[in-house]
Amino acid sequence: MFFVLSKILQYLLMPVSWLIILVISLLLLKKEKTRKRIIVSIAVILIVFTNPFLINISMRAWETDTVDKAQLKPSYDYGILLTGMLSYDSKYKRINFWRSSDRLLQTIDLYYDGRIDKILIAGGSGDVLNQEIKEASVLKEYLVHIGIPEEDIITEIHSRNTHENAVETVKILSKLHPGAQCLLITSAFHMRRAHACFKKAGMNCDVYVTDRFGGPVSFKPDKLLVPKVEALGNWTLLIHEVSGFIMYKIMRYC
Repeated sequence: MFFVLSKILQYLLMPVSWLIILVISLLLLKKEKTRKRIIVSIAVILIVFTNPFLINISMRAWETDTVDKAQLKPSYDYGILLTGMLSYDSKYKRINFWRSSDRLLQTIDLYYDGRIDKILIAGGSGDVLNQEIKEASVLKEYLVHIGIPEEDIITEIHSRNTHENAVETVKILSKLHPGAQCLLITSAFHMRRAHACFKKAGMNCDVYVTDRFGGPVSFKPDKLLVPKVEALGNWTLLIHEVSGFIMYKIMRYC
């Protein structure tokens, strides 16, 4: 039930959803005073949530700091790669990678650098309706295809969210390799919640963040004032992550 409710909440918290609701209200309501308030609300949302400066400083405040390789242990038994980086085109048997696929690229780099001995991919399907395509299995096939030995890849395919990622991964490693030294690998915006979930599940692991959204603070006009559509998408991502973290705290998942 929590999984389904979290998906519904995700859509309700999207700034685009707010805009759609306001536009529909504008079309349906006749009272002039109310319509003016709605127009002002739409304008405020567009100005705030398309501003690149505001989303940049907000992302910088939320994201976990980058960890330099020099700060890591010489090697780890497992690199735990969290999914949520692709969609699968069943018709053409092709992976469509998203921006978060930097998680995968950094994991491959760590593996070939000898920093992680094995890769544990955690994540089944985050889709409410389609549970057939298991992302961890898809990624395992890809890694084997590019030359990583199959025996060096473990998959966890039952989890649907970050909380379950942690719980199911701990179950696997407690049987396979108790006391293993692990490195958690996920996006910078997601690491705060992910690391807290793994700690709650009983695993103390080091972290390695990828694909940061927050960049250097710039006061140039194009960074400060010029609206950008991608800022709207980044706000959706940040709001989803912060609200998810709060909900997980309430549910005692982290």
